[in-house]
Amino acid sequence: MSDEERPGREPEQDPAGPPHAPEPGSPGARQSEAGPAEVPAPAEQQPASPGASVDSSVAPPGPEDAEVEATPSQPTERTSNAPPAPSPPPLARRPGPLEERPEEILEVPAARLKAQSRRDFFLFSAGLLATAVGAWWLLPSRSRARLLPQAHDRLDTLAARVGLTRERRERTLNRALTFDDDVAEALYSRGRRVREYDRSQVTAVPNNYNGETPDPDYIPGWRLNVSGLASGRTENFSIQDLMGRFKVHDQVTRLVCVEGWSAVGWWGGIRFADFLEAYPPAPGMKWASLRSSVNLDGNGDEDPYYVSIDLETARHPQALLATHHDGRPLTVEHGAPMRLLVPMKLGLKNIKAITDIAYTAEEPADYWNERGYSKYDGL
Repeated sequence: MSDEERPGREPEQDPAGPPHAPEPGSPGARQSEAGPAEVPAPAEQQPASPGASVDSSVAPPGPEDAEVEATPSQPTERTSNAPPAPSPPPLARRPGPLEERPEEILEVPAARLKAQSRRDFFLFSAGLLATAVGAWWLLPSRSRARLLPQAHDRLDTLAARVGLTRERRERTLNRALTFDDDVAEALYSRGRRVREYDRSQVTAVPNNYNGETPDPDYIPGWRLNVSGLASGRTENFSIQDLMGRFKVHDQVTRLVCVEGWSAVGWWGGIRFADFLEAYPPAPGMKWASLRSSVNLDGNGDEDPYYVSIDLETARHPQALLATHHDGRPLTVEHGAPMRLLVPMKLGLKNIKAITDIAYTAEEPADYWNERGYSKYDGL
């Protein structure tokens, strides 16, 4: 009987021994890190002899043991099947000042909507009626008589009973008419000058008398009367007196007419400020009333022309008592022998052929203001 067949002898194990886990860094370990290692097949064992005892505590390595042994010592990433966390919602962008706002849907009860619709209808009707009454009240009398020849007197009577009288209408229209005057006067500054041009930029200045041009026969006997002086006297000057007393200043400025045209002219004359200094107004005087007694209307009849100028404007360095145009004495078409030149005012304030100057404490009458134009007429 051979040794392998002896009873009680344990079978010899495979010299190779059971597989061991590879050391870190060995080829086997690198293979384990790259992926699961193959499970080695168990070594063939000799059949046990009859009666031989087998140690049950020693079991051949199985696939699970191979997976455990092949697992590297370093931790590996663990995959998770949980869904990714949702990203935070974007912040609402505030629309710009000119961008259109998104529409908002509002739910309004039907009863409230009906009540609001009735209220809006009544408010709209009341506003429409008030507008019609105000427009009728502000219309000129001749226009109302032409529109409703049979009923305008009755409507005027009803309007007067609620305080809408003709006098009140005139005051309202005057306040609206002088609004631009108030703005121009508030912006006026004696130190702010209008633009001056070169003599090469001079254009033709038309003869723009509102009526017929006066006959030049008045020029030889022309006199300038000045009243309201601090001396208490009334002064009287000929053109020779004035030209011998004051220095002549030249300026090239634009004359702007209310009718829409303008012209650049070369003017010369006495500064109004120099005249006021030589012949000062009485204390408390704020205005100058300038008058032309030789002015004519469209039929050739006498039609005195008069304008009002505040003394602050008269003291402006570009305000002239003009005596020359284009380097020569004024012609009758341009207001000989003396006219007012205030380029910071509209042309209707630039009175021609001045015969009288009066200083006053209250604003004097103005020719075109009495015919519907404003008083200040500043540019």
